Amino acid sequence: MTPPATAGRRSGTPALRPPLILGRCERCFAPMVRRSRGGERLCASCVAGDRAIDQAARAEQLVRRQLYRATGNVERRDGGAQKLSLPSAPMDRPLRIALLAPPWLPVPPTGYGGIESVVALLADALVDAGHDVTLFAAPGSRSSANVVTPLDRLHPDEIGASVVEADHVARAVAYIERAAMDGNPYDVVHDHSGWVALAMADRLPVPVLHTVHGAFDDNAKRFYAAHGAKAAISCISKAQAATRPKGLRVDAVVGNPIDVEAWPTDHPKDDYLLWVGRFAPEKGAHRAIRVAKATGRRLILAGPVQPGQERFFAEAIEPHLDGEQIQYAGEVGGARKVELFAGAHAFLMPITWEEPFGMVMVEAMAAGTPVIAFARGSAPEVVEAGRSGLLVGDEEAMAEAVHDAADLSPAECRTSVAERFSPEAVARAYERTYRAIAMPQARDGGEQEGELEEVMAA
Repeated sequence: MTPPATAGRRSGTPALRPPLILGRCERCFAPMVRRSRGGERLCASCVAGDRAIDQAARAEQLVRRQLYRATGNVERRDGGAQKLSLPSAPMDRPLRIALLAPPWLPVPPTGYGGIESVVALLADALVDAGHDVTLFAAPGSRSSANVVTPLDRLHPDEIGASVVEADHVARAVAYIERAAMDGNPYDVVHDHSGWVALAMADRLPVPVLHTVHGAFDDNAKRFYAAHGAKAAISCISKAQAATRPKGLRVDAVVGNPIDVEAWPTDHPKDDYLLWVGRFAPEKGAHRAIRVAKATGRRLILAGPVQPGQERFFAEAIEPHLDGEQIQYAGEVGGARKVELFAGAHAFLMPITWEEPFGMVMVEAMAAGTPVIAFARGSAPEVVEAGRSGLLVGDEEAMAEAVHDAADLSPAECRTSVAERFSPEAVARAYERTYRAIAMPQARDGGEQEGELEEVMAA
C-alpha cells in the first residue's frame, strides 16, 4: 500500500506541504499564511483593499483641494456643494494662518517646553509681520495671536497620551473647517502638535505644513512613510532631513527661533566649561568630563537625570563629581540658566548621534559663548566654524580647541544667531514656505528634488 505522504506523486518529486496557518484575519476570518504589518492582523486581500481605499481617498482629496483653491467650491459632508468666500488678494497679501501647538503645556511654557517656546516666538513674529494668526494651544496660553484652547484643562502628566492629542487636534480641525464653511478660510495650517494632525491632514480643504521636531527613529520613519504625503513637510535641519525615510518629500528646512534680546550682552566671563543636556550616553557628558580634565579647567554639568538614565549617571558621571573641578548644577532654568550660559568660557557639545537641532548650542551663542562641538548632526549647520564656535572630530581635538575659543568674539557669536535664528528670520522663512504650498501647483507629489527653503543659510 502506498504511504499517504507519497500517494499520487512520482518517485523523487518533493512532497507538497500545506501552508502554515498563522491565524485568521480580524475582518473576514480568512486564514492568514503571512504575518501582517501593523497592529491589526489582516489577510493579504484586506491589506490590498485598504491600500486601494487609501489611494482613492487621496485622489479624491487632491481633487477637492484643487477645486477649493481654483473655484471656491467645496463638497459638504451631506453631499451638497457650498460656496466658500476665498480671498482674492495677490499672494503678497497678509496670510490667514492657523498654528497648531501641542496640547500638553501652555504657550509660552512656564518652565521647560521646547516646542511650546518655538511656537510662542513664531506666533508673535508672524503677527508682527502683519498676518492674521490663530493659535490653537493648551489652556493658559498667551500670545499676540488669537488664542483658541480646544481643551478645558492642561495635561502635563499625560504627555504623549494619544487620546489627549487626538481630542485636541479633532477640536481644532472642526474649528478650521467651520471657518472655511463660514466664508473665512485659513490659507494654511502649520502643525507642531505631533502625529494626529498629520495623519488626518488630507481630510482638510486647507494646505497643511507639518514641522518634524524630533528624530526620525524607526517608529517615526514608519509613520512618515505612511502619512508624510498628506501634508507639506518641514525639517529643523538638513541633518534631520537627511535621515528621513526614503520617498518622503521635505519642502523646507527652517531652524528653531530664539529671542536673542532675552540673553545678556555684557555678562562677565569666567573660565569654566559648560555642558547642558540629558544624561544619555549619546549626549556626551562623560566625554565633556574627560575634556575638562585634559585641559585642567572647571566643568559645570546641568540637566535632568530622566527615568532610565540613573545607571549611566551613577556609573559614568557621579564618581567624577568633586564639587570643585567637576560640578553638577542639577536641572536649571530662568536666571540661573542665563547666568551659566553667559559666564562660560565655552560650551561643549561632544555628541555621538545625529542631533536634529540642538537648541542649547543656539542658547549658548545667543549668550555670547562659543560652542565647541563634534561635527555631527546639525552642529555644522548651527555653528559657524571660526565665527560662533569650533567644530572638531574627537575629544583630543576638543581639548585643544578650548584654548582657541578665547579668540572668538562674544558679539560675533550673538550676531551669528540673530542673523539666522531670530523670530523675524524664522517667520520670514516660514512665510515663504506658506505661500509656496498654498499655490495649487506647489506640491505635485514625490520626493523633494529642487532647492529647499533654508533659513540656516540665510
